[in-house]
Amino acid sequence: MPGTKHLYDTIRSALFGGHLTQNHVDGIEAIISAAKSGGVTDNRQIAYMLATVYHECGRTMQPVRENGRGAGHPYGQKLKMGGGPGHRVPYTTPDQIYYGRGYVQLTWYENYESMGKLLHIDLLNNPDLALKDDIAAQIMVKGMTKGIFTGVNLDRYFNVERTDWVNARKIINGLDMAEKIAGNAKLFYKGLTRSGA
Repeated sequence: MPGTKHLYDTIRSALFGGHLTQNHVDGIEAIISAAKSGGVTDNRQIAYMLATVYHECGRTMQPVRENGRGAGHPYGQKLKMGGGPGHRVPYTTPDQIYYGRGYVQLTWYENYESMGKLLHIDLLNNPDLALKDDIAAQIMVKGMTKGIFTGVNLDRYFNVERTDWVNARKIINGLDMAEKIAGNAKLFYKGLTRSGA
């Protein structure tokens, strides 16, 4: 991979209004590091992760709490997913609400529980751990590479036969803002490779 200077020169004006803060850089570095540690070698996949965070975290490149902290959503109450809508299961412990946190807005009791087990950390009792950049990055990498969030993963959209910037959004959230995120992912990819999409 070319040096990060090329990446930052490419995205500074196009995505960050001409100014990158230390928080932007720290977040980008945490994501790239977690991706590489997670075995991701395809720059298209890394670029898509960066574009996802850029969108989900309001351009901050830092893990964030969901606006409203789950208000108006069933996961914003002490309910498990259970059997789906109409069959939610209440819980009393831990005394936590599992609203969206992190780079990809992890939600629901069961998702915090399973991701915590996968990463060998107690996310169920300490959901704010998902706001630490290294843990948020690991959650994102595991979820996007293994298809944990929606059942589809990065390999489905970026492989030797396919580069699908738009439909890759299905890894996180249907096709919500898919075109915009695709365009941003191409800019990150250009910065990661010097060649672009």
